[in-house]
Amino acid sequence: MAASSSAHAPDIAHAMITNPVAYGDWLVIAPIIITLLGGALCLMMRRNTDAQPRLAILALGLLVLSNIGLLARVLDHGAITMVMGRWLPPFGIAFTVDATGAILTLISSIVALAAAIYGIADSDTRSRRYGFYPFLMLLMTGVSGAFLTGDIFNLYVWFEVLLISSFGMLVLGNEKAQLDGAVKYAVLNLIATTLFLIATGYLYGLVGTLNMADIPGSMAALPESAPVATLAALYFTAFAMKAAAFPLNFWLPASYHTPRVAVSAVFAGLLTKVGVYALIRVMVMLLPAHRAEMSSLIAVVAVATMLLGVLGALAQRDLRRALGYLVISGIGSMMAGIAIGTGAAISGALFYAVHSMIVMTALYLASGMAARLGGSFDLDLLGGLYRKAPAFAAVFLILSLAVAGLPPFSGFWPKVILVNAALDTDHTVLAGVILATGLLTSIAVGRVWLFAFWRGGPRGTEDGESAEMAATVPVAGSAWLGLGILVALVVIIGVAPEPLMRITGAGAAGMIDPTAYIGSVFGGTH
Repeated sequence: MAASSSAHAPDIAHAMITNPVAYGDWLVIAPIIITLLGGALCLMMRRNTDAQPRLAILALGLLVLSNIGLLARVLDHGAITMVMGRWLPPFGIAFTVDATGAILTLISSIVALAAAIYGIADSDTRSRRYGFYPFLMLLMTGVSGAFLTGDIFNLYVWFEVLLISSFGMLVLGNEKAQLDGAVKYAVLNLIATTLFLIATGYLYGLVGTLNMADIPGSMAALPESAPVATLAALYFTAFAMKAAAFPLNFWLPASYHTPRVAVSAVFAGLLTKVGVYALIRVMVMLLPAHRAEMSSLIAVVAVATMLLGVLGALAQRDLRRALGYLVISGIGSMMAGIAIGTGAAISGALFYAVHSMIVMTALYLASGMAARLGGSFDLDLLGGLYRKAPAFAAVFLILSLAVAGLPPFSGFWPKVILVNAALDTDHTVLAGVILATGLLTSIAVGRVWLFAFWRGGPRGTEDGESAEMAATVPVAGSAWLGLGILVALVVIIGVAPEPLMRITGAGAAGMIDPTAYIGSVFGGTH
């Protein structure tokens, strides 16, 4: 009887993966599991608002350790794939992690940990009850899933997850300005998401697969008359809107200054970078020929985004609004790398993305501390912070030099890589604009530092005089710790950039030649 059953047993090896998953490969989906469980535990502690930050920080600490292990495994073994339900790809939904996905997931988890620590002082009982920490964990589920997925429809799903959670975080205070900003943020992002969904349906209709490793080969088999250019235009528009590139960026300065500082900081560090990542993954790896055809258009968008972003920062009196425009200007530098399209340029764009995630989050956290010490975000009302907190003035100056791309801090190296890549490919205009943007950014952040820190007091204070400081809120130790983690990274990356350069170089090489990525999914048989 046993022999008869064995003779008629189906051979599942043709449909399913029969080998057990290596223990180290479980790190691929660990970020999703950790953030979902952490969010659920925080939600269960809704009434115990003191326990929520402890749980969230513990979960995010585990997430950072898990992502360090994932990055080490990817650098050691190459791209890693884990298929859900053990169904063979392309039918099984795949999580595929290469150097790009691993480094961006790790940096995003560090940024979220810093914001969660800062949030101990920044979030009150009301915002915790309304879900600050559960929404933060859910946001990290969406961000991690977007960086790790190997399926383009699931990339859309993770975008939806982070959109829902970010909308919840925007309206936590239930104030009029927050609701106004949230409506603009939600409407524009929903339009982008709809375009993304339309493009994905269009893609499936053309090639019959949504597995990112399966798409390049299927694209190559399409006839020349296939409307792939329309598909590329749809994806570019959707992701450029998500990344806040010109002229689809007005939702960002309208919304990022309204929520709590910790929320603004996480948004500034992560949300637009997911859009940039999607642009690189789709336009560089999946649609390289059409990226090349659209290179001039992308370059124009990059130039406009860089210049208008930094000019917007120069025009602002509100500190957080000025930082929002600097986020936009940085997106232009990353898009310059996509426009150039060489391995060095993509490496520079990825390096810039890592730098921007860290420094923009840190600047928003620092803006909150400046407002606590000075009593306002308005540059007209700030002043004298150098006299009141010289150590904090030095920290803000370090971040200002870093965001301007000046040595010896983290923003210097990606600008060098991008300018070299532009000059090597005769993109002299892009190189000039990157340098000019650095100069204008130096003026913009120098203006902020002079007004808020160096000046003796608020606007109207006589030169050489010092005004009495208004009553201020003390800065908690947790705020210093959250900011200190990021400032340390800014300095370390600036002084020792080689390890990050090697990782972003490997990530860019994988985007230009996805053979290893495809091999990790199909085992080299595709």
